[in-house]
Amino acid sequence: MLTAILMVTLTVPDLAVAERAYAEWLGFKVAERGEIAPRLAASWGTPAVAGSRYVLLQSASGADVFLRVIERPPTPGYAAMRTHGWNSNEILVEDPLALEQRLRSEDSPFKIIGSTAPLGSSPKVLAMQALGPAGELNYFTRIPPEGGIYIKTPAQAFVDRTFIVVLGGPSMPAMLRFYREQLGQATTEPYLSEVKVLQEALALAPGTRTTLALVPISPGFLIELDEYPSITIPRPRREGDLPPGMAMVSFLTGKFEDRTLPWRSPPASRSEAPYGGRRAGVVVGAAGEWLELIER
Repeated sequence: MLTAILMVTLTVPDLAVAERAYAEWLGFKVAERGEIAPRLAASWGTPAVAGSRYVLLQSASGADVFLRVIERPPTPGYAAMRTHGWNSNEILVEDPLALEQRLRSEDSPFKIIGSTAPLGSSPKVLAMQALGPAGELNYFTRIPPEGGIYIKTPAQAFVDRTFIVVLGGPSMPAMLRFYREQLGQATTEPYLSEVKVLQEALALAPGTRTTLALVPISPGFLIELDEYPSITIPRPRREGDLPPGMAMVSFLTGKFEDRTLPWRSPPASRSEAPYGGRRAGVVVGAAGEWLELIER
C-alpha cells in the first residue's frame, strides 16, 4: 500500500532556531510557511495544534520529499530513542565525513553522536548520526553510486532527502503484523545488529544487539523496525496534541478503498502544500507511531 515517503513532521519548541539549523547548515529551502489550519489539526485529532506556526522545508535537490517543522511546547518525559514511535530520520548525503566535519564547528546547532563509519551489513554505505537543535535524531548516509542492497538511489545534493525512517517499539511481532496485515507490506525477517547510538542512549552494555527488520517501500525508500528493550516507554503526549519530536511520517499510498484501516478521523482532501488536493488521513501503528497516509 505504501509507495513513497512524502514528509517527516517534527515538533520543536523554537521554530526559528530549527529553520535556521536546517537551512543554514544543511541547505534546506523554505517551500511553504504558515499556521496549521483548524481543519487540518482536527483531521489529525489534535485540536491543540490549530494555529501553530510551521515551515515546510525541501532539500537542495528539489526532491518532492519534505520536512514539516511545527512549533509546539516541549513535552516532559520525551527524549529521542527512549520512547516508542518514530525515532530517527535518515537523510541521503553525498559525503557524510565532510558533513560531519562541518557540523563539528563550535557554533553548529547539531551534536554529533555517531562518527562516520561503514554499516556492518553493507561496508560501502557510510553513515553518521547527529542530534538536531530540538534533540531530534538524524542519520546522514551515503549510498554508493551503484546503489545498496535495498536503496538504489544515491544523493542528488550534498544533503538530500529523507529515504529511511526508523521506528522503535516494544514488540517486533506486533510491528511486523501491522505492516504486513494492516498495510499489506512485504518485510524482511528479523535479524540482530548492534545499534551503537541506541546502546549509548539507553546505557546498554557494549555488544548488545538489537532485533531489526526492514519494510522496503520502493528502490528509494524503506522503514526500519527496531525492537526496543523493556526500559523504554510509550511516548508521552499532551491531550489534543501531536506526539513530541519526530511526530509523524507521511506516506504516499494506493487507493484507500483497497484496505480497511483504523483512521483517527475519516480521510479528506487537503489543499495545503504538499497535499495538492489529495485525500489524507492518520492511522496509529503497533508502536504508537503516527502514519499520515496520502492517496496518490
